[in-house]
Amino acid sequence: MIDLYVMRHAKAKTAAKGMDDRHRSLSGRGQRQVAAMARPLQRLGAFDGEIHASPAMRTRQTLLGLDAQLAGADLAGRAHYPEALYTFDSKPLREWLGATLATTDRLLLIGHNPALLALARWLCPQAPAALPTGGLLHLALPDSAARALRKHRAELVTQLVPAQADHALFKRQAPKAPDLEKAGLARRILGLLHHQYRMARALEPGVIAGFDPEFLHQYRVNLRRSRAIGESVLATTEIPGLKKALKRLKRRAQATSDLRDLDVFLESLERAPTVLSTGTRTALRDWLARRARERHAALCQALSRPDYAQDMTQWQRLLSTKPFRRALRALSADQVQAVLAERISRHDADLAALHAEAPDEAFHELRKTVKRIRYLAELEPVRNRDFLAGLKQRQTVLGDFQDLCTRQAWLTAFADTRSPPAAETIPMEAHHWSETLEQRKAELRRAIVAFDPLAGSGPSA
Repeated sequence: MIDLYVMRHAKAKTAAKGMDDRHRSLSGRGQRQVAAMARPLQRLGAFDGEIHASPAMRTRQTLLGLDAQLAGADLAGRAHYPEALYTFDSKPLREWLGATLATTDRLLLIGHNPALLALARWLCPQAPAALPTGGLLHLALPDSAARALRKHRAELVTQLVPAQADHALFKRQAPKAPDLEKAGLARRILGLLHHQYRMARALEPGVIAGFDPEFLHQYRVNLRRSRAIGESVLATTEIPGLKKALKRLKRRAQATSDLRDLDVFLESLERAPTVLSTGTRTALRDWLARRARERHAALCQALSRPDYAQDMTQWQRLLSTKPFRRALRALSADQVQAVLAERISRHDADLAALHAEAPDEAFHELRKTVKRIRYLAELEPVRNRDFLAGLKQRQTVLGDFQDLCTRQAWLTAFADTRSPPAAETIPMEAHHWSETLEQRKAELRRAIVAFDPLAGSGPSA
């Protein structure tokens, strides 16, 4: 098999009057695109073979920018800049590629549209209809160089654009949140639910790409917010099909939990000191990364199945049904506040029953209750502004406790998988670190038990 990576240069500045097209340089956005794509391209193997780029300034700067992000890769030193790649016509590009593939089986080509996209679509019928700036297509061609450039003989392996590799770039083109500040309750709820649905669907390509964990986090947030709002509506009125739809949303959100916990653990492992030796730390990072890849593959498979699309479509349709809209119109702010007061009362009762030696699960349940309270209070953000501000620190402490618990669980699982000669050293180090985490958990337990009741600071206080 021949691996062909086709990359369009990053976003360039518009040519000034009288400027030769070759001399156009990257814009600030283009530089951000390059920074976002460097490590994903490295993980995809795009730099493992020959590297060829158009001699135009914007393609050179794209390659140099990638090189600057990857210490020791020496992309610039390995690159070639054949004049034939400065073209917007796919035919001469195809002729050059045919000759070049006779001597290599892996190649990265950085060039220009429309030539690149036309080449990709000629080679592969599954190639997308567009190739944005900074975008990459990985095509697999037949083994024989003599057959490599036959029409429609290539397969699409991967496609990636900067907005799928980096959440900060995604936000520039994400669905815009509706202006609901002055909207009535029914319109605000419906607007939020529709926006959260659109956001979840828009985030899916970034979740599937798997290079920036923030996509997964925001995807989870939108699903869980939708469920919390739906549960609040359900607490005040009966709506046909809503209970089942909320169960489906819950299942979809839960399917991301392990992967999110692994992402958080891996991130903390990179920036926080631990009691682990360098060897054990490396072994743990590699083990966690393998578990994360397994969970990510399972999630991607779930997102690609027809039943997932069906669940999401049914949720969207439910939001547009007459019974749902009618129920929202009948819902009053006082009803929402009544449900909120009931949840605050339940929280305070659970908090009063909590003690420092209570099982971890009791603290987790309190965290879930606080989260549901926050989502409900956010339906009336102006009325509950001060209450929400005070709730944030409480949720942070409970979230930190949850993270410590999940790290302990993964540490135990990691230690249990070790085999000689590491079987003696690694479990000992993992146990020692788990004890350190337990000490921090004890501090958080005391802080949580000492929380003031919410009723005194609630929206109706």
